[in-house]
Amino acid sequence: MPHKFETQTIHAGQEPDPQTGAIMTPVYLTSTYVQDAVGKTRGYEYSRTGNPTRAALEACLAALEGAKHGLAFASGMAATDAVLRLFGPGDHILAGNDVYGGTFRLFDKELSRYGFKFDFVNPRDPAQIEAALRPETRLVWLETPTNPYLGIVDLPAVAKVLKSHSARPLLAVDNTFATPYLQQPLALGADFVIHSTTKYLGGHSDVVGGAVLLNDDTHFERLAFLQNGVGAVPGPMDCFLVLRGLKTLHVRMDRHAANAAAIGDFLANHPKVETIYYPFHDSHPQQRLAQKQMRNGGGMVSFEVRGGAAAARKVAEATRIFALAESLGGVESIIEVPAAMTHLSTAGSPLEVKPNLVRLSVGIEHLDDLLSDLDTALKQA
Repeated sequence: MPHKFETQTIHAGQEPDPQTGAIMTPVYLTSTYVQDAVGKTRGYEYSRTGNPTRAALEACLAALEGAKHGLAFASGMAATDAVLRLFGPGDHILAGNDVYGGTFRLFDKELSRYGFKFDFVNPRDPAQIEAALRPETRLVWLETPTNPYLGIVDLPAVAKVLKSHSARPLLAVDNTFATPYLQQPLALGADFVIHSTTKYLGGHSDVVGGAVLLNDDTHFERLAFLQNGVGAVPGPMDCFLVLRGLKTLHVRMDRHAANAAAIGDFLANHPKVETIYYPFHDSHPQQRLAQKQMRNGGGMVSFEVRGGAAAARKVAEATRIFALAESLGGVESIIEVPAAMTHLSTAGSPLEVKPNLVRLSVGIEHLDDLLSDLDTALKQA
């Protein structure tokens, strides 16, 4: 009988070192490996191709997502790029119209130069996805919750649409916001799950990494070839840090969500706030779907400030516990203005973010301190 999620975070892919009994996975700081004879290795030949610390991380991530295969990359964007390299010029990629700015930048500013065709549609409506599919559509790329508006995508409904379409496009889901603790897209019909392990999986703002999880053997072999051939791999210390972070993922995510839910309630009743976005809040139009698809609402909250862009910037610059920074998912709370920071690349496009939107990555500090900090900052708006 498979172990429960919480046990897998601590043990999956991580056996005590057979030589020393070390309970923590060793950090194999080596670039190459001695061979017993020409071409006869002990499982590893060169650390771009494979490393025992990385192998432990990949096995753990695969177990947490319920996947057969896991591949670790140097960043979330490297993982995203690897999946897109499965396709080529002339292929049509359909993506949600609320995605991370770096994803949009890669698709619109770079891959489109090589003949990839992209369209962006409202991912919350499976009918819009179905209507936008073409005979040459090869992939649908989604986030849920979306970044930064925290929309929820009905993954089983989208998967059903794709399976019934003549082109049979594949479904890739960026699960960074939810993490496998809150949501497992492969079980909901996805073909690929992508993570920025920089965020909640690492959890301590001290590492950059990415991962792809999947079940298909053929796609895995191609992605493993790309992982080695292109070389955007994480170092062993990076892998160790993510493994260490994973051990407390479930504990942290429950605290992130508890704080975020309370902050959502606070913001919803604040006179300086126009709108809040939090999947489990009563005001969220997809609250029931979120509750059905996710374990809890997660640690991300976005809100629109009355007074426009200037007011949003004042709030973001006035907090003292919430650090003004890009990224998310660490134990410390972070505040940002997406239109001017993480989503600046969408400016002037149909995906442009409202200038008065503020995004919070709610940490695990004491709730009273976080509420006081936000209340003080909102008075500056």
